[in-house]
Formats: sequence, structure tokens, C-alpha cells
Amino acid sequence: MAAALSPSRVIIFPAIFFLIVLIPLYLSPINRNRVILLRLTTPLSQLNLSQTLQTSLPPSPLPNINDSADGASSTNKISKRFREERSPVERIEEGLARARAAIRKAIQTRNYTSGKKEAFIPRGVVYRNPYAFHQWVGSSDKRGLRDISSFNPYKNRIPSHIEMEKRFKIWAYREGEQPLMHDAPANNIYGIEGQFMDEVESGKSQFAVGHPEEANAFYIPMSMARIVHFMYEPPHYEGKWIPQLVTHYIHFLAHKYPYWNRSNGADHFLLSCHDWAPDVSSLKPDLYKHFIRALCNANTSERFEPIRDISIPEINIPLGKLGPPHLDQPPNKRPILAFFAGGAHGYVRSVLFNYWKEKDTEIQVFERLPHNQNYTKLMGDSKFCLCPSGYEVASPRIVESITTGCVPMIISDHYSLPFNDVLNWNKFSIIITSNKIPEIKKILKAIPMKTYLRMQKRVKQVQRHFVINRPAKPYDMLHMILHSLWLRRINVRLPS
Repeated sequence: MAAALSPSRVIIFPAIFFLIVLIPLYLSPINRNRVILLRLTTPLSQLNLSQTLQTSLPPSPLPNINDSADGASSTNKISKRFREERSPVERIEEGLARARAAIRKAIQTRNYTSGKKEAFIPRGVVYRNPYAFHQWVGSSDKRGLRDISSFNPYKNRIPSHIEMEKRFKIWAYREGEQPLMHDAPANNIYGIEGQFMDEVESGKSQFAVGHPEEANAFYIPMSMARIVHFMYEPPHYEGKWIPQLVTHYIHFLAHKYPYWNRSNGADHFLLSCHDWAPDVSSLKPDLYKHFIRALCNANTSERFEPIRDISIPEINIPLGKLGPPHLDQPPNKRPILAFFAGGAHGYVRSVLFNYWKEKDTEIQVFERLPHNQNYTKLMGDSKFCLCPSGYEVASPRIVESITTGCVPMIISDHYSLPFNDVLNWNKFSIIITSNKIPEIKKILKAIPMKTYLRMQKRVKQVQRHFVINRPAKPYDMLHMILHSLWLRRINVRLPS
């Protein structure tokens, strides 16, 4: 039998452990640096636009950067020595200042040229502002003039996809080992983690850079799905070890590199589709005050902040594929009014099953499909597909609905929808809260056929934004996620 530990050892071992862990954290520069950010959270109605234009945008880092030809000419005359003497931060902010100058020019001229032939140009009411998404546009002042100064990435669509392709550069930290770091599932409902990680770390993405001094955004390559898979032992989950692990990694990076400290994490991001991913910031909320979380579980009642965080689609990726199958069934061959099949996960579905489970021939709701029925075919045969939240707010059925050409009926409470900066979900989906579940049939029956046909056409129009391509292509799902990150990054100015 092993000898029992002496009382002195019982005391000494924990004491040594806490000294090793806590002293470096206390001495960490991460606790001492302060930066000024330009994240605007004031409601647009309360902003003085003329004043904000002078205070929120950074001064041009080079002399005479303006919208005129003379300004461009004078910029070209700046000496090479002057450019070389600029710090990496100043060079980064110079590029972003040029982007803001391009915004001013586009606003004044109502025109912006990308310099290349575009295969796709966003148009139509499915976009909150198609001109802004493709090019540049700000909010309107009382005179009807465009003003970029009051940028709020949730309400205004200012930075364009074109400018993102020109200027957005991401560095993925190299530290850490697989399977918790630099590895993530590429299939099933957490597959977006692996697809995005591989896209950035494969070296093939136009947005990935080989040196951190070239980057204006920094990726934390951790997979919450892998961490839970390898470290979680039910029923002992206490909700602390995920944020502890991430926080320790952040502190390590802050000791080794200057990048977290100079922005307080405002140009850093983590992407995860696991339900527990929002917990990463629960242990030290102040540390993650500006940190960007790209999450499937985008629940605004659980500290998800749409101005800072990013809602990403939950997508079920079959093995060997990049997403669910696409169907092109015409509207006149969709005899089912509404369809859903899925497990009894969470409160919303329990209410749905209570009212509609196998009780109506037009509102077809199943917990388990009969063996002779095909799930994807039934979605393709339906006009509307019910997309209720599960245990958490997101559901892969939204993407499945869109790819099968079925108008989504999203049933959720407190869900911030993906790509809401750009897409006007009300134009191609029906959105209700859980208390409206008893009225589902009444709501759908009240929609005129003409309205349904328009909505179904718009669903097909947005399909390209919910498709994964490898390598990624402009306006596909991975590019839309990157665009959401770009929107947040352009709204932050680092101190010189």
C-alpha cells in the first residue's frame, strides 16, 4: 500500500503550484497596458455626426491624404526614408486610414471602382445596403448626405468586401500543439471550426500572412470542440477549465508578443461552433472586453454582443463533403406547407412538439421520421422549413433550409442571426419567438402566394453566402465570416 502523504507535503505542493501560476499572471504586462479604442456603441440617433467625423476617425498618417488628385500626388512624393522609419503599427494604421480616405471619396462621388472585373455584384433587398456591402456607404445625416463617422458594424454596412480583399491580413499564432491547438473537426455540426482553421493555416488563403508584423488581425487557433472532446469527463464539468485554458494561452501570448497588449485584444479573435464557446470570456470579462468571439451560439441573453462579437452559421458538414446537398425544386412542386424533424432538444422544441408533433398534415413536425421518408427530400418538398433552436439558439437547419430552397421559419429567443450586418433576414425568412409557436399555421397561411414566391426567390439569391468552398471564394460562407471580422477590425484604431 502506498504511503500516505505527510501534512507538510499536502500544504507545500498546492502552494508551489499557485506561486508558479499566479505570480507570472500578476506580473504580466497584460494587466498594465491601456489603449484607446474607437469602438462606437452610442446609438446613431444620439451622435453628433459632424463632431464624430472629426474625433472618431484617425488623422491621416501621411501628409495630405485626401480625396483630391493633389492629395494623391503629394502622398506619392513622400520620401522612402520617411516610410521606412514608421513603426509596424503606424504602417498598419496608414493602410486603414487610406481605406477611410477611400470611404470619404466614395461618399462624395457616389462611386467606387475596385480595379478589377467582378464576377458577382450584390444587388436587391436581401442586402441591407448592397452598395455598402460591395463598395462603401455610411449613414445619412439630416441633409441626406452620407457620413461615415458614426460607424456601428451592427447598424451600418460601411467597409466593403472589395476593400477587405485588398487590405485584410490575418496572422494565426503558431504556439501550441495538436489536438487542442491547430486542429479542429472539419465535419459534422462543429465542422466550420476545422474548415476555417485549415483555410487560414494552410498557407493558401490570400488573407493569411507569414509574419505577425504584416497582420492587422490575429487568430487564436484553438478548437473548443477538440478541447471538450479530449478534456471533458462527465459529469465533472464545472464551467471553469475552458476559460482557464484560453486565459493561460492569452497570457502566454501577451508575454511573448506585443500584439495583444497594444490593442487589449481588440484585433484578436477566436472562432468556435461549440455550445460552450461563449464561456471563454466568463472567468475574466475585463480581459476579453474587446476580444472578438465568432460564435454559432450567438445568444444575446448570454453576453453575446453583436457590435463586438460575430454570429456564424451552424452547418452540418457530411464526411467527405463541404455542406448539405443543394436542391432546386420549383415552388409549384412543394406541396408541404411547413416541415421539421429533429430531436427534442431544449425548451423551444418541447413547445413545438407539444403543439404540432404529428398533429397536422400541413404543418408536418416529427421527432423521428418514418423509415420510408427522406429528410432532405421532405425539405425540398416544403414551402417553409421550421428552424427551432435546440439546446442553444443556433440550428444547422437554417443552412439546410436555405440550400434546399425552403424559406426558413426561424423560431428562437435572443438569437443574433449570422451576417446580420449585411443580410436583411426579414426579406427571405420568417422570424418568430417561441411564444408564437401556437400561431405557426395562422402566420404561414396569412402569407400571400406572391409574397412567398418573392421570398423563395430571395432564398436562392443568398445561397452563395451559405456555401463553403475550399479554397474560399468571394462572398461564400468563409468570406462572409472574414467580412464580419473585417467590419469589427476597421472600427478600431491602435495607438502609435
